[in-house]
Amino acid sequence: MGLVFGDLQTLAAGLAIGIGALGPGIGIGILAGKALEAIGRNPEAQGPIQQNMILAIAFVEAIAIYALVVAIIIIFVGASPTPSVNY
Repeated sequence: MGLVFGDLQTLAAGLAIGIGALGPGIGIGILAGKALEAIGRNPEAQGPIQQNMILAIAFVEAIAIYALVVAIIIIFVGASPTPSVNY
């Protein structure tokens, strides 16, 4: 039973980071693409566009870090396969 539980725990952690990083990856791609389009249309506004893009990327990247934290919690703090004893 312990082996199966460990395998499911590893699978759950992999799915958590995989699915949790999918959204931010797509978001950063769209964000960078739109920023490059804006700079291409108005090169004089490169500074403010780049500054806002970097700030938005930091916020989006925080979501991926939350998914990583959840995956780490699943691996290291996940429920034990043996029941605990309450005194």
